[in-house]
Amino acid sequence: MKKELKETILLLRIPFSVYLMPIFIFSLSQTPVINVTQAIISFLILHLFVYPASNGYNSYEDKDTESIGGLEKPPLPSKLLYQVVLIFDISALLLSIIFINWMFTCLVATYVLMSRLYSYKGVRLKKYPIISFLTVFVFQGFWTFWMVYEAVDASNIEFFNTDLPWAALASSLMIGGAYPLSQIYQHKQDQESGDFTISILLGIRGTFIFSIVLFTAAAIFLYYYFEILYHGSILIFISCLSPLLLWFNYWMFVTWKDANNANFKNLMMMNNISAICMNLCYIIYALQNHTSIF
Repeated sequence: MKKELKETILLLRIPFSVYLMPIFIFSLSQTPVINVTQAIISFLILHLFVYPASNGYNSYEDKDTESIGGLEKPPLPSKLLYQVVLIFDISALLLSIIFINWMFTCLVATYVLMSRLYSYKGVRLKKYPIISFLTVFVFQGFWTFWMVYEAVDASNIEFFNTDLPWAALASSLMIGGAYPLSQIYQHKQDQESGDFTISILLGIRGTFIFSIVLFTAAAIFLYYYFEILYHGSILIFISCLSPLLLWFNYWMFVTWKDANNANFKNLMMMNNISAICMNLCYIIYALQNHTSIF
């Protein structure tokens, strides 16, 4: 039982939530008026319950034997993992309706549902390259940005009556650019599982090119949001993300020379650099916009 519990905790991949933090911090940083209590509670709901449950359910359905995001050698899932996922899902929804509001609860419930449809073998959106891409593009980007706003906003201004959808769209483009890269090292494993991912569709070189296109589009949207709509400086974004840009180009260069460099180790290096750079960037924006509440 002790071993089963330890393996279940590993498959929840709670530390992996750090890679999903940037969207939360970005949305928080751009929300005009923040309810600090609800910001803290919603952060815990998403990063300690919703995201780990999603990770756990994906592992329960996939039963991976090779490296996955955050785990180089994942253990096989057990029935306990499925039970913990259900407990986490129910806890997230109950905490949302009790401590946040009904809108946030509905957005969380939809996120959880789409996450399950992504992995559930009876539907398995994951096996369709375009549908799976659009699911991640929408729900881990724009939807999450909107979800956080509904939780932390204290101004009662309708989300779609602000300029924030532009920032939310840029978030989706960033997520969309990163998503195929997360699949680039596991083409063989995905094909054996019957999953035809967008990275397989694009190929290794095509994956990098596709990511460049989406990252460039994200930068254009952010330039418009920060500089044209006057919500900040794009230079902060560029400065903070320059180490990530350098690593991305280096990884692309060495992988185009030798496809063996499209591996778990290099992906995790990019994920780590990305998490540091993007979290730092959005924390700076948060401090600029909300210094009085810190």
